[in-house]
Amino acid sequence: MASFLGVQLKKTYEVDLVKPMRTFIENMISSADVNEYNSSLNEFNKLRNSMMAKSVDKHESALEVLYRYYDQLVAIENKLPISENQIRILFKWKDAFDKESFFSGRRTLGVVSGMYEKVCMLFNIAALQSQIAASQNHDTDEGLKLSVKLFQQSAGIFGHLKDIVLSHTQQEPTPDLNPETLAAISALMLAQAQEAFYRKATSENMNDGMVAKLALQSSDLYADAMKLLQLPSIRELWPRDWIPATVMKQAAFHALAEYHQSIVAQKKKSYGEEIARLQHADELMKASSTRGSGTFCFRTEHNKVVRALELAVKDNDFIYHEKIPDSKSLPPIGKAPVAKPTPLPATMSSKFVDLFQKLFPLPVHDGIVAFDNRKNQIINQETGRLKEATLLLNSVLASLNLPAAIEDLSGDSIPTSLLEKAQQLKRDGGVESLNKMMQDLPELLGRNREILNESTRMLEEEAKSDSQLREQFKGKWTRTASGQLTETMKIEASKYEQILNTAIQADKIVQEKYNKHKEAILLLSKQEKEIKSSLPSANPTAALQDSNVVQELRKLMEQVETIKAEREVIEREIKDATFDISSKFLNAMAQDGLINEEAISMPELNRIFGPLREQVSDSINRQKALLNKIQTSNTEFSNAKASNQSGAQREAMLKDLAAGFDMYIELMDNLQEGTTFYNDLTRLLLKLQNKISDFCFARKTEKEELLGDLSKEIVNQPSQQPPQTPKYQQSK
Repeated sequence: MASFLGVQLKKTYEVDLVKPMRTFIENMISSADVNEYNSSLNEFNKLRNSMMAKSVDKHESALEVLYRYYDQLVAIENKLPISENQIRILFKWKDAFDKESFFSGRRTLGVVSGMYEKVCMLFNIAALQSQIAASQNHDTDEGLKLSVKLFQQSAGIFGHLKDIVLSHTQQEPTPDLNPETLAAISALMLAQAQEAFYRKATSENMNDGMVAKLALQSSDLYADAMKLLQLPSIRELWPRDWIPATVMKQAAFHALAEYHQSIVAQKKKSYGEEIARLQHADELMKASSTRGSGTFCFRTEHNKVVRALELAVKDNDFIYHEKIPDSKSLPPIGKAPVAKPTPLPATMSSKFVDLFQKLFPLPVHDGIVAFDNRKNQIINQETGRLKEATLLLNSVLASLNLPAAIEDLSGDSIPTSLLEKAQQLKRDGGVESLNKMMQDLPELLGRNREILNESTRMLEEEAKSDSQLREQFKGKWTRTASGQLTETMKIEASKYEQILNTAIQADKIVQEKYNKHKEAILLLSKQEKEIKSSLPSANPTAALQDSNVVQELRKLMEQVETIKAEREVIEREIKDATFDISSKFLNAMAQDGLINEEAISMPELNRIFGPLREQVSDSINRQKALLNKIQTSNTEFSNAKASNQSGAQREAMLKDLAAGFDMYIELMDNLQEGTTFYNDLTRLLLKLQNKISDFCFARKTEKEELLGDLSKEIVNQPSQQPPQTPKYQQSK
């Protein structure tokens, strides 16, 4: 009986998976430590190289390596997306049926796409399955069982590829990946699976009625494959023996169906039908032998038919004398379609373990980033409300010269609260620390500006080069235009440009505030004696020391300190709030295949921040009531000391110093935030610069390869025929 056909595998080329994936993790996935994945990245790279080496082995152990690599490709789709505007890895695969003639050239397609790599891997898995199935010992039950399984799996994969290939390659595929090609191969694999079922049935001496149905279904499936293989668009693609073998088997299995059904008729003593079926089987075998292009593989089976026919005719002539009906009038045999394409499983390998199982899928990572943005927005909003309220409280107290006014009743010493402020200011570095931070900001700004300008320059230079080559080569310059790939990076660069411009304006406001309160901050930075000597003296108001209004103001100042202390605790609780949002996103991803970030995030944020927000609002409302009491008591206090005119100048200066201290705290806070902002922005800009640099390098490499291919194409173009020699130049 004829041997089975196996599909040639596609050939590919080595690539470096480590560097571009490492860069992506480093630049794009802020929640991941890239060093944790060095081993996994190297292992993934080795797995691809092992896949290339094992593709030539016709053994199930080789299939396991291909399965593992394919499963890993599927597992990283949502984690490490390989595409032109994300992880740029050019996968080049050669046409499996490329005959490499000098004139046709090599049919190779390179695409920066993980989906394309998956498609090519599926093709090779199905092809290797067919080769392993075809190479089994089909005289054994184990060999036939394995062939049945692998041919059905191969048919399923090729059929799946037919449906997805165009959407996954997103450009004209090589001929082996044409949907018509894949449909034909899938049909051929299914026919061979049915044939393997037939062979197994005959080896197990199954009843002839069932064997006949298996054979006729095999014939029908080979007829389907034959029609598809002979489509004009692909018929020149196949190895030279494929179409003759398929045509031969279509007729031969029809003949075998008639042969086995003739045995059923003989057992029923329908001798006329037996002879008619054997005659038809003989005709079909003869037709099969002429279609096999000299490689008729059913000679043994044909001899059986001939012997059975001779014996049946002899017995009928001498014994039964039954009329032989026309074969067209015989009842149909029926079919047993037991071979089915195996659907593509979720995972190919039973031993698969994701090398990047700790890495969140991008939708989860993006959800975490969005959640963190919402969380930070709430933190900034609520701490901002607290700070704004405290600034208002401090400014009102400074305008009333409290608590200094009730501490300065002697008129010649530094108020305790002011002395404490001066000591705190000096502990925090004083004016020198403030000046240094003021000087550092422009340098940090300049560094960020340089990085952004260089990033923009690289994008513009790459786009200019691509545009020039596109103009030069016209339609032959087939790679994706730069503008389609760099839009996201340009938007990101523009966003950072706006951020820098906003930061410059904010820095100017900080400088203006500093200039306004510089003298007060300078004085507070000095020693106690210098501060005391700088304060104007005033007539004492000691009589007010134990008055009811002063005692009331002291109680109110204690309440002020209590509110400030409470706010420090609330602010710390807001900033230190913790969430386990990643597990909720992962559960949603597993259940629904997608994440509704807002629907998951908002209840969780409200659960933690809701009570804290109420505390902030309560603190602000209590402050309003407290300020009303302070202003009322201070009016009474001011009236009591109104007769002391000499204290006005001193009180004004104490107010300025208190306001200067408050501004120092505010400026230090602003400058620390500004320094952190610029340093964080530097990291983000460096990530953008690295991403753009890697993109430009990959595009440069791609450009050089495409230029090389175009050069070869130009060189390999057949020479044009010279013009016909004029008659007068021809020798006579």
